[in-house]
Amino acid sequence: MIAMGVLPEKSVYQSLVQGFCTHGDLVQAKELVNQMKNKGMCPPNVKFFSSIMHNLCTEGRVMEAQDILDLMVRIGERPDIVTLNSLIGGYCLVGKMEDASKVFDAMASYSLEPCSITYGTLINGYCENGRIDDGLILYKEMLHRGLKPTTFNYNVILDGLFLAGRTVAAKEKFHEMVESGVNVCIDTYCIVLVGLCRNNCSSEAITLFQKLRTMNMKFDIRIVNIMIGAFYKVQRNQEAKDLFAAIPASGLVANVVTYGVMMKNLIKEGSVGEADKLFSSVEKSECGADSCLLNHIIRSLLEKGEIVRAGNYMSKVDEKSCLLEAKTVSLLISLFSTKGIYRKNINLLPKKYQFLEGAAAGLQFNS
Repeated sequence: MIAMGVLPEKSVYQSLVQGFCTHGDLVQAKELVNQMKNKGMCPPNVKFFSSIMHNLCTEGRVMEAQDILDLMVRIGERPDIVTLNSLIGGYCLVGKMEDASKVFDAMASYSLEPCSITYGTLINGYCENGRIDDGLILYKEMLHRGLKPTTFNYNVILDGLFLAGRTVAAKEKFHEMVESGVNVCIDTYCIVLVGLCRNNCSSEAITLFQKLRTMNMKFDIRIVNIMIGAFYKVQRNQEAKDLFAAIPASGLVANVVTYGVMMKNLIKEGSVGEADKLFSSVEKSECGADSCLLNHIIRSLLEKGEIVRAGNYMSKVDEKSCLLEAKTVSLLISLFSTKGIYRKNINLLPKKYQFLEGAAAGLQFNS
C-alpha cells in the first residue's frame, strides 16, 4: 500500500496490530503503535487490547495475554477492571491460581477496586481447581468489603461445596441465598439438584423438585434428566417413566442424555425390550444416537449379561463409524478374558470384537 502511495488509515493499523498481538509478535505490534503515534493517529485504546486479551484468555493462551498487558502499560495505556478480570479468568482456566492471585493483588497498583465479577471469577477458579477453602476465604473477604454476592457468586460456591462433598455446608449456603433475596435462577436449581443427587441425597432432591413444580417453575431438559435419574435411584421407577413421558407436554425435547438415563435404567430393571424400543425412537428423533450413547448402552447390557443385545449395539457402532470408548473396552476385557465370567459366550459378540487371553485383537477405541 505504502509503495503504491496509498496511505493506510487507522483501521488498517488496528487490523495489523490485532493480527500481530493474536499471533504473538508484540515487537511488530509495538512498532505499528509507535507509527500510529508518529502520524498523529490515536493509538489502540484499552477496549481494543482488552478484546484481544479476552479472546486469548478464553483459548487458554494466558501468557500471550499477559504480554499484551505489558505492552499496554509500556505504551501508556492503563488497564481497566475488564482487562484484569479477563486475565484472572485466563489464569484460572489453565489452573495457575497463584498467577491469578497476583493479578488480583496488582489491581491496587492500577488504582482499581475488585468488583463482584472479579471475586466471582477468582472464587470459581479456586473451586474448579479443588481449593474450596481458599474460595470461601475470598468470599468472606468480598462480604467484608461491602460487596453483595450475586447469583453467579452463590452458584460458584454451591457448585464447589457440592463437588467437595460438603453437602451440609452447601445446603446452608443455598438457604442463605434464598433468604438474602438474590435471584435464584434455573442454573442454581440445577447445581443444587445435581449436587444433592451426587451426594446420595436423591430423596431431598425429589422433595425440592416437587416443591418447585407447585411453584410452576419452568424447567429445562437438564433438570428433567437429573430428576429422572433421581427417581430411579430411589426405586421410584414409575415416577421416572411418567416424568419422561411428560416431556413433550412440558414443551421440552428429550436429548441424548435423557435417552441415555432412561435406557440405562430400563436395562438395569430388566426391561431390555422396552429399552430397544426407546432406542428406535432415538434413531428417529432429531438428536440421534451418538458414540457416547451407544457405548453407554453397550456397557449397561454387558453388565446385565445381555451379550447378544450388546453385540447388536456393537454392530451399530461400526455402522455409524464410531469407536468403542476405553471404559467399554476395559469392561469387555474384564468380562471376556480367559478368567472372565462370560468367556464361554465370546462367540456371541461380532467377530471383530472377539479376542483371546485378555488381549483385544484389532479393537479400536477412544482413549
